[in-house]
Amino acid sequence: MTVKALILVGGYGTRLRPLTFSTAKPLIHFANKPIVVHQIEALKKAGCSEIVLAVNYKPQEMIDAMKQYEEKYQVKITYSVENEPLGTAGPLALARDILSADNTEYFFVLNSDVICEYSLDELLLYHKNHGKEGTIMVTKVDDPSKYGVVVTQDGKQGEIEKFVEKPKQFVGDRINAGIYVFSTNVLDRIELRPTSIEREIFPLMARDKQLYAMDLKGFWMDIGQPKDYITGMCMYLNSEKHLRENSEHFAKNPEDGSYKIINETSVLLGENVKIGRGAVIGPNVVIGDNVIIGEGARITRSTLFESSQVKDHALVKSSIIGWKSTVGRWSRIANETVLGEDTHVADEVFVNNLKLLPHKTVTEDILEPGQIIM
Repeated sequence: MTVKALILVGGYGTRLRPLTFSTAKPLIHFANKPIVVHQIEALKKAGCSEIVLAVNYKPQEMIDAMKQYEEKYQVKITYSVENEPLGTAGPLALARDILSADNTEYFFVLNSDVICEYSLDELLLYHKNHGKEGTIMVTKVDDPSKYGVVVTQDGKQGEIEKFVEKPKQFVGDRINAGIYVFSTNVLDRIELRPTSIEREIFPLMARDKQLYAMDLKGFWMDIGQPKDYITGMCMYLNSEKHLRENSEHFAKNPEDGSYKIINETSVLLGENVKIGRGAVIGPNVVIGDNVIIGEGARITRSTLFESSQVKDHALVKSSIIGWKSTVGRWSRIANETVLGEDTHVADEVFVNNLKLLPHKTVTEDILEPGQIIM
């Protein structure tokens, strides 16, 4: 049995700017590895022999970056490059020849924004057992109006009665989690044109009783914008997946007590990290490679990308600090602030919910939330 996969990595990542000014969204690190690599790992474990990346933005950057992971995970990675955006279904038609070659029976489709407990082997087994064209992984959320809602009989996993994309009235709280498995004959339904799988394909499959839902176990988050990225990071750092996979990278309190880690298993450390005396880190923090944290600094619910620096007595809370960026002494960064690559916050500055574009500097307080400095 041959199983393949397609990851929808196209798109400009506008909601994650300023980070996506420096790199394609799937290559942005989440828990110290590119977002797309979390998915490649899960697909490899599920037995995929080939993974297709559907790309329309910075394709060469994706190709260059993926070479090391193709070798590391011993999985074939191919590229389906769109000349124009094809939506969420068109890329399947564009990659039809790859997905259906080699007597492939089934293929996964993943949205590159999704981080979760993937459970892809369970999804595939469930799909085989019911024998229809497609299976959607679903999860419960508090506000389903932003997503595609899946309606099944009695609200349980099984045959989907209808699929409602971003409903204006409440129809249910189980949503499309952005993870699917299909039998290859579903490709007969999809034309090579810009097409929405959620609005155009799923409703027809549900009408024909060819679409099923399987409940996702564990956490789930679409991390396509800063607020959700940070929330998803916290979920991940407190998940069984994280505890299974990252134990060698958990932060440890030093024997000499020179700094303090709060909730060690929820603090993830990269390589060559330097932490100053009196610093307090955690809970829910990811620190990339070659990061320097000064004396008395306080970091919580944040991620610090590679080669960034937080100077003495600075506070970073609920924020994302980009590559090679600096937070000055006694400064405070808070409330989903995102510092782009090579940015700098001067000493003794308060920054509130700011997006700072690459190579810029802040020298005075930013109090009004939602500002963008270009």
